[in-house]
Amino acid sequence: MPEDKRPRSQKAIKRSKRKATKAIIERGKEILFKGKTLEQLLEMDMPELLKLMPARARRSLKRGYNIEQQRLHNKLLENDSVRTRVRDLIILPQYVGKTVSVHNGNSYQTFTIKEDMIGHYLGEFSQTRKEVKHSGPGVGATRGSKFLPLK
Repeated sequence: MPEDKRPRSQKAIKRSKRKATKAIIERGKEILFKGKTLEQLLEMDMPELLKLMPARARRSLKRGYNIEQQRLHNKLLENDSVRTRVRDLIILPQYVGKTVSVHNGNSYQTFTIKEDMIGHYLGEFSQTRKEVKHSGPGVGATRGSKFLPLK
């Protein structure tokens, strides 16, 4: 494909450079948490890691774990696969790569913890509500809405 010889604006040149660097970054697919790689996060001690966490997670971790959370934390550090009902445990970098089955009130939903889940709660990845699926219009509704126009 022959390249155009017409002069390009400064804005177009900057845009093409931005797209080229974006493509290079996407090829690497290295996920960062607040500008830090997983290896850097694993080397940090808890006070340094808390500075990077969101406010709610930071407050919860400063207070410490309750008994159930402490048991789950120890299980996650020892095992690769855990089944639990504890939904309020904050995901730390040490848990990345572990498989967790979290109870959603009806059944257990299994997922693998990834780098972009750090700082979130386990319960966020096990949905408790189903998608609403309605049948035909007016079914089970009031008598006035049973007869819908055909248009």
